[in-house]
Amino acid sequence: MTDYKGSCLCGRVRFEVAGRFDSFYLCHCQYCQKDTGSAHAANLFSQAARLTWLSGAEAVTSFTLPGTRHQKSFCQTCGSALPNDQGTDGLVVPAGCLDTDISLQLLPTAHIFTASNASWDKQLDQAPKFKRLPE
Repeated sequence: MTDYKGSCLCGRVRFEVAGRFDSFYLCHCQYCQKDTGSAHAANLFSQAARLTWLSGAEAVTSFTLPGTRHQKSFCQTCGSALPNDQGTDGLVVPAGCLDTDISLQLLPTAHIFTASNASWDKQLDQAPKFKRLPE
C-alpha cells in the first residue's frame, strides 16, 4: 500500500512512501537553516515506513555533515530536498517534497531546537500576506 507520493522540483526523481509517519518536526537548528536557506526545516520521521524510488534514484545525492548525524539528500539536477533513509535511525522525509496532501492527516508535532531560532523568525504572522508576488 502506498500512502504518500513525492518528487523533486524538476520531476527527475519520484518516490513513494508506504507506512505512517511518527512525527512531524519543524527544526530550527543552524544545520537545518543552512540546508533550507530558511528559518526551519519541515521534516516527517518514521521508524516503520518504507521508501521506494520510482524514478531518478541515480540522481539522488546525500551529504552527511562530518562529525554529526545531520544528513540531507537532494536531487543532483534541481537541488530539491528528498527523503533520506537513515537505516536504524529511520526515514526522514522533507514535507515540501511530498505531492500527497498531508494537511488533514498530520500536523506538525513540535518546533525543535528553538534556541537556534533565526533572529528574524519572530511574529511572522503579522507580516503582510499576498496570494502572489506583490507588484
